[in-house]
Amino acid sequence: MATPATPSEVLIRLIDGVAGQRWSELPELYAAAAVVEQPFAIPAPTRLEGREALRAHFAAASRLPLEMRARNIVVHETGDPEVVIGEFAYEGRVTTTGRSFRVGNIFVLRVRRGRIVESRDYTNHLEFARAFGRLPELPLAERVLVSS
Repeated sequence: MATPATPSEVLIRLIDGVAGQRWSELPELYAAAAVVEQPFAIPAPTRLEGREALRAHFAAASRLPLEMRARNIVVHETGDPEVVIGEFAYEGRVTTTGRSFRVGNIFVLRVRRGRIVESRDYTNHLEFARAFGRLPELPLAERVLVSS
């Protein structure tokens, strides 16, 4: 029997899977009853419960006109052997407009037996909204405050 992937390995598979747009493979990284919270989601925080909810979430993402790559990945192991923290950025562009973006992320994962059971994904959803033209341009002074 194969040894389950470590939390750090699962984190890297998740980051790479999103960047590589392997949407149909990503739900398999999660336990059947996994819970994913996205506190910075727009217009309101979201909570996805269960692998099937994640499957629907990733299916919706598969329809987005994106090209992405992960940059500056830093993995922090914690005192809890199930918990790992990843800091990184997705850089890419919206293929329909050519608009580029850089989205900062911090993912906090709890992984048991090689599957994500809990995740808090702190993603800069404002930057995704800007890249897709869903956010009005802010005056320079406000833009500096938002990006700081």
